[in-house]
Amino acid sequence: MFRLFAVLIALWALPVAAQNALPSLTAADARALQEAGEIVLIDIRQPEEWRQTGVAEGAFRVSMGHPEGGQGFLRDVLAAVGGDSDATLVLICRTGNRTSQVVPALQQWGFTRVYHVPEGMLGSHSGAGWIRAGLPVEDCSAC
Repeated sequence: MFRLFAVLIALWALPVAAQNALPSLTAADARALQEAGEIVLIDIRQPEEWRQTGVAEGAFRVSMGHPEGGQGFLRDVLAAVGGDSDATLVLICRTGNRTSQVVPALQQWGFTRVYHVPEGMLGSHSGAGWIRAGLPVEDCSAC
């Protein structure tokens, strides 16, 4: 509970627009906030990647390679947050590279609280990743 409280304080104390570095969360912190209903988690990978590894439990699937391009992607992200561009949104991909590109784009589109998981689903120099951390994954073999 203390960890969740500390993460919430950090989230609300640092406005996204005022930060120089990309706002980020560890996979474990993202999961804790997701379980508390404090964030919307979106997996921006491609459908074939979702099928290969599964998707973080409870995450929305909105591929950055949307068949309708940027407008389709934006529409689906807005739908995931119920049209609230001030909702706290956390993006995850394979290793954090794509999310680091999409966070600034969403900020330019008017989203005010956008974070990413730089370790991604599979892990990177930033950390073990959602899967190796043992966080829950939904099967997506039929996605």
